[in-house]
Amino acid sequence: KQWYQRRVRGISLLKMIVYWVFQFAGGFAGAGLLWALGYWKISAELPSIVGTNAVNSNINNAEAFFLEAFGTMYLILTILSTINEARGHAPSYLQPFSIGIAIAVLHIFLIPYTNCAINPVRGTVWNVVSGEADETTLIFLFAPMVGAIFGVPFHNLFFA
Repeated sequence: KQWYQRRVRGISLLKMIVYWVFQFAGGFAGAGLLWALGYWKISAELPSIVGTNAVNSNINNAEAFFLEAFGTMYLILTILSTINEARGHAPSYLQPFSIGIAIAVLHIFLIPYTNCAINPVRGTVWNVVSGEADETTLIFLFAPMVGAIFGVPFHNLFFA
């Protein structure tokens, strides 16, 4: 536990788990509301565009897992580097802008391959609620977690 807390600068494992639970609860509540409002009809007509994540037939599951994990790690590194006051980045209006640019770049790059989850909730909840979950949904659940798990120590090792 001490090694983990040193690596992520004091965020407890319990706090992280509670955050994940509430993030998934919020995701299921939002997706359930959209389902109840009839958004599933649009999703059925445009399955590759609206909310669902799937692996493009031109790549395999391992490549999709790597792309999602790398994309999440890129986002984590961008966020941690942007908000790091020790590197001379005082809080300003440019912090959300640079994070937004990173998210836009990731979407431009990943949408053709995986529909760009880079968030375990975004990648799995709508697939589950809409009934389109399959074995590839696990990619969108675990790859962002792996990307975050590698991104934080990578940042602390090279950029902190």
